[in-house]
Amino acid sequence: MANIIQVYKRIQLLRERYYKVSKNKEALLKLISETEVSDQVYNSNAIENSTLSLEDTEKILLQIDLDRYISERELFETKNLARVVSYIETKAKESALDFEMILLLHKMLLSNIRDEIAGRFRNLNEWVKVGNHIAIDPKNIEEELEKMLISYQISNEDNMIKRIAKLHLTFENIHPFVDGNGRIGRILNNYFLIRENYVPINIKFIDRQQYYNAFNEFNLSGKTLIMEEIVGKALTNSYHKRLAYLEGKKIVTLNEYSKINKISHSNLINKANRQTIEAFLEKGIWKIGL
Repeated sequence: MANIIQVYKRIQLLRERYYKVSKNKEALLKLISETEVSDQVYNSNAIENSTLSLEDTEKILLQIDLDRYISERELFETKNLARVVSYIETKAKESALDFEMILLLHKMLLSNIRDEIAGRFRNLNEWVKVGNHIAIDPKNIEEELEKMLISYQISNEDNMIKRIAKLHLTFENIHPFVDGNGRIGRILNNYFLIRENYVPINIKFIDRQQYYNAFNEFNLSGKTLIMEEIVGKALTNSYHKRLAYLEGKKIVTLNEYSKINKISHSNLINKANRQTIEAFLEKGIWKIGL
């Protein structure tokens, strides 16, 4: 993608368009959010090495029997995360994020999976590894989380991409829980975005290697550039999708678009990946509005 300042300026223009065309379209916005739940759940779980496909995820959420065995854990991971994704859609607008809310979201996530650790931070003897290093001492978790939240609040003059990137990297570096840190971290991204009147983002499984690289960059140098690129791309993608629906465009695949306009499909894919055209990835397929 382009320079992060340019990306943010582009997002602000998309945000203005979104604000204008979203008035009195609450029903459509609700439908868009509902259809995104399975996609968000699939990608977030896949980043954490879930074996479930998007189709499996959709079937579970629709209560359709799968034609293969899956573990009870994966079943609850899917249902619980879907519940959390839906819950914050309205809750984020009502309540500021605090420790109580973070713990509630974690309890919802790990209910019936690991009830003994659900809804609490790591205890004094509970150490975890983050990538190739050991996470902070459990006794420092609450202090570091408090610093993280304060840092986010006082950085309100920075653009939202930078704020979310730093918040996410810091949260995962703290790793406050025994389990579920990645999923909760991605939920918190959207909690803050929704609360500040942005649209939620979906960090894709196909970007997992770049996502891991972002953590390595932060751990080695404290820089947030790679995560800023990921957040900027995800936010742009989310606006492109919503605007296509809200502006009443005919939505076609990028492959169809290339045939209609006699443009190289591979060239369009490259532009879509850079988000220099108003394409969006929906359930693994690149689409665009006509």
